[in-house]
Amino acid sequence: MLRENVSEGFRYRHVLALNPYFGHATTAMGIFPPTGLEYIAASMKDLVDKVTLMDLRYEEACQDPETLNAFIRDEHVDLLCVTIGWTAQFETVCDLVKRLPPEVCTVVGGHKATEEVELLFERCPNIDMVVRGEGEETIRRIVRGDRLETILGLSYREGGKIVHNPNQELPSLDTIAFPDRSLRRQEYRIIQYGVRLSRHTFDTVLTTRGCPFNCTFCTFSLNPLGQKRTYAERSVESVIEELKTITADVVLFSDDNFFTNPKRTERLCDLIIENGIKKTFVVQARIDVAKHPRALEKARQAGFRVFLIGIESPHDRILGQLQKGITQQQIRESVAILRGYDFYLHGYFIYGNLGESREEMLYIAKFAREIKLDSISFQKLRAEKFSPIKQAVEETPGYWYDRVGGSVYSDTFGRKELKDIRNHIRADFYRVPQLMHIYWKARRIGLADGYDLLHALVHLPRLLAGLRTRDKAQKQSRD
Repeated sequence: MLRENVSEGFRYRHVLALNPYFGHATTAMGIFPPTGLEYIAASMKDLVDKVTLMDLRYEEACQDPETLNAFIRDEHVDLLCVTIGWTAQFETVCDLVKRLPPEVCTVVGGHKATEEVELLFERCPNIDMVVRGEGEETIRRIVRGDRLETILGLSYREGGKIVHNPNQELPSLDTIAFPDRSLRRQEYRIIQYGVRLSRHTFDTVLTTRGCPFNCTFCTFSLNPLGQKRTYAERSVESVIEELKTITADVVLFSDDNFFTNPKRTERLCDLIIENGIKKTFVVQARIDVAKHPRALEKARQAGFRVFLIGIESPHDRILGQLQKGITQQQIRESVAILRGYDFYLHGYFIYGNLGESREEMLYIAKFAREIKLDSISFQKLRAEKFSPIKQAVEETPGYWYDRVGGSVYSDTFGRKELKDIRNHIRADFYRVPQLMHIYWKARRIGLADGYDLLHALVHLPRLLAGLRTRDKAQKQSRD
């Protein structure tokens, strides 16, 4: 039997949209807002009296469940919408969610929630509904009080059982309201162990969803239900409308590949310039963006300065295995072209690939220096739920993963060996000259200044103390 305020026709008055992640493990993500949750908040705000958007990464007092619950009751919150998007801190988030007031209707959604529907209902008896996949239309129907059995993409409790409705069709992007920044309770900045490391503020914009490419390791073009997210674009006019509401200095275009449609990119850049929008833009891109010099020049003129590029591997054999559709030589030629625009170039790599030797993994750092990337990040190969790599791992003797979505290991390269390789790659690339280059490059393109360096040096003891505390906690958890 559903509680009174979960039944059809009930009018919700005060909704709390909650991002339940906090602590040093999510510090890097803290630069940017929880975009998915903000889309949910914007989708329902015209249907309720009040929406409170709370990001626990910035709400230190409410990180204590008793304080959070007091806020919920004192503010007469009658609907809780919680995003669970990450594998990191999943157990901690579950512990927090199950301590939320049981009398308040609780709905969860997000990538991880969609993957773990049954587990969440089991772990958290107070969860009433789970929104699966893209949830903007689903949450509107819940808030409107539609009959639950008619709401696509919804799982809910009924009569002691869990009911799973059919999946929601993927909506048109032009029907979805973009985030309302006025709902935020703080600005987003680079903060490490309580120290603000930059005067810049950060924000994100999503102008497309889906990706037309089919890399074997990637599931970005799939939702957590395994549905292929057809590449879809918002109108450039709506993007400009949203950009005009943003006060942050640095804006990330979180599209999987900002240059999928170069003509559209050019038009958007033209409108940014025409409307006098002055920001530092960050984009995600494939290396073949170098084939479009007109789009690159317009991007430079419009304020695009940082390119996050999925390179994945310096080895043709592994690039073929990952179905990247590029070669090492093409990477070299493309990066050389991009460097001519003075963009800050950050490369993503994957190590621990099937059949990859230690020497091949360690070559990542040398290769990145050879092609003169400004910075790199690297992660272990992962067996995502619907990725072809997962099946390949299962069919390759000597390789395994502990959980779906988790890292891939082998008889030769277990946790210890891959950690050692990771440390070697990091130390080899991030030498003192490279660190100095990163600072001066960031200054040249407007991402850092002398104040930022001085501020970091003044607070260096506090930062080091935070790092020591983190390392000690990680060691204790392993032990």
